[in-house]
Amino acid sequence: MALQHYIRLDDALCAYVRNHHSGQGDPVFLDLREETMRLGAVAEMMIPEEEASLLSLLVGAMRVQRAIEIGTFTGASGLAIARGLTVGGKLLSLDRSEEWTRIARAFWGRAGLDDRIELRLGPALPSLEALEAEWSFDFAFVDADKTGYDAYYEALLPRMRPGGVIVFDNMLREGRILGRDLRRDPDTEAIARLNDKLREDSRIEGVLLPIADGIYLCRKKEGEASLPNRH
Repeated sequence: MALQHYIRLDDALCAYVRNHHSGQGDPVFLDLREETMRLGAVAEMMIPEEEASLLSLLVGAMRVQRAIEIGTFTGASGLAIARGLTVGGKLLSLDRSEEWTRIARAFWGRAGLDDRIELRLGPALPSLEALEAEWSFDFAFVDADKTGYDAYYEALLPRMRPGGVIVFDNMLREGRILGRDLRRDPDTEAIARLNDKLREDSRIEGVLLPIADGIYLCRKKEGEASLPNRH
């Protein structure tokens, strides 16, 4: 008989989880969520409050100085990551929407994080490939177009320091990852392939966690090649 060490989360348990993390009820985050909800259905792309707390915790625990996020949206993940950076730390945020990132800029400013975040607009992969050679990272968060995740991974990994962490969001696709015919859903098919790839990739240590819509934590192994760091 297989051991099943998990619990099924209903709405009440999810609400309980969301009420038990540090910084619960942060006014900047809550106001950002309210502003984002005005955008309509796309608001579902905003990360939940407990995931934001996890990002801040990870970045702080790792004493991250250089971070990158692919997919800014209205700025919730950038807010969380920037808050966890060490003194003098920097987050590079890549997105292609001027409309959504205008909201992000406003709330980063309200939180006093302008000097910690550099926003670059444009398609993410060309932006990554055009980065100056001296850009290397301790932490990366990927929450953008799902069919691009694998390409972002391969572009990011050489720029991560040994021991650096990449976090991928939406890796369970609201349960659709178990669908029988993923060819009808290119985004979920791309995520399924990446989940399998990360499980077998000898360059990293990884774990898939059932937080929010599923996050994959990847730690670059010591000894893996990196671009020269001239910071």
